[in-house]
Amino acid sequence: MTNVRIMIADDYPILRAALVRALRLEPEIEVVGEASDGFAAVLLAEQLKPDVVLMDINMPGLDGIEATRRILQRDPAIKVIGLSVHCFEFYARQMLDAGAHAYVLKDGDVEELIEVIEAVCRGQTYVSPEVVGSSNRQSRLRVPRRLSHVG
Repeated sequence: MTNVRIMIADDYPILRAALVRALRLEPEIEVVGEASDGFAAVLLAEQLKPDVVLMDINMPGLDGIEATRRILQRDPAIKVIGLSVHCFEFYARQMLDAGAHAYVLKDGDVEELIEVIEAVCRGQTYVSPEVVGSSNRQSRLRVPRRLSHVG
């Protein structure tokens, strides 16, 4: 993986700070910006042109799903990774339909997130395995190139 420019969009300052601290340990990752809501994420992505946006799906004002849609309408080359506490296909499907390349649960570890960043930079799509088939009925979530697991 060559140098990857990352922007983080999450309304919780402590989570943003933890992600920045963890990602800065990776020599090939550069955190170029942070946004605390969806409107700021759209504007910042337009200004900074990051390679990857880590996008919380639930934020005040403009949620991460609509922010993802707007960012990718303006610059389809940006890869968006949805971050969520919700282990429901409904949310993952909404993020993927908005154009996100991945949907990762926030209870995962940093190593998983780094591998997902690498995967989306290679053009792959990822959904946390806990999400697929999370309902009682058969999964209707369709992910074209899903990594079955990381590691």
